[in-house]
Amino acid sequence: MSRIVVVGSINMDLVTLAPRFPGPGETLLGSRFLTAHGGKGANQAVAAARLGASVSMVGALGRDAFGDQLHAGLASEGIDLAHVARLDDEGSGSASITVAASENQIIVVPAANARVTPAQVEAARETIARADAVLVQLEIPLDAVEATLRLGRALAVPVILNPAPAQKLPAEWLGLASYLTPNQHELATALGEDAHTDFRELMRRAPCPVVLTRGGEGAWYRDHAQPEPAQQPGFAVDAIDTTGAGDTFNGALAVFLHEGLPAAVRKACAAAALSVTRLGAQGGMPWQPELDAFLADRSRP
Repeated sequence: MSRIVVVGSINMDLVTLAPRFPGPGETLLGSRFLTAHGGKGANQAVAAARLGASVSMVGALGRDAFGDQLHAGLASEGIDLAHVARLDDEGSGSASITVAASENQIIVVPAANARVTPAQVEAARETIARADAVLVQLEIPLDAVEATLRLGRALAVPVILNPAPAQKLPAEWLGLASYLTPNQHELATALGEDAHTDFRELMRRAPCPVVLTRGGEGAWYRDHAQPEPAQQPGFAVDAIDTTGAGDTFNGALAVFLHEGLPAAVRKACAAAALSVTRLGAQGGMPWQPELDAFLADRSRP
């Protein structure tokens, strides 16, 4: 069983389904509203847990109704929450999500997520030291991200940096990452490069191995064993909601990384494809038997 640590955000998603996205100043009638558990960190933790990993989470929640629900939801997935702080003076994070024509627009309010600290990361040192991989994203303060990268390097534990939401990052930090998992826009932004540059050239310029997601096209990857970018084609499915597909990809990549990068990327693409066939970020995330059956079906002649 893979042991995964996720350092990241935990949000309550407020989801509205609409026929299309409204323009500035426009009011539309939506077709449905629901709340769902989310946050890039929590999503990746759930994705990894459902695929059979033993998962520990480092993060923060308010001591409010959303916080209680989110804490209980993660616990129900079997995720260790010993390093998730509960704050009395801050609310839990939230994300307002509009879904239209199988695409989404998202506004995130960090709240408690903005209070994740390097000290929390250091307090999880023993848990991280036992991990097979660590996942971290950019919905928490950057000093906590840096602390995660440095601790992973010091402990010789692979750290997967998912540079989302997109922002420019110091080259030194990128060099500390074992794997960078952006889309093209996120990679260009992280490197401070022109977003119109060919994505394969951007991958070559990165100072660390890169696994670049391309939506329905699948993913491209390069590492020390595969210095030139190689493609893993995507899996054709009927997409309903793409929310959480990238987080599913990252969680799966971490779980299967011990099988080698090509195998891990293939399984991550399959898990992400499965996730878009159902509504919701965590709601669409597959369990290991579903992934195994999906891949077996596509391996038949």
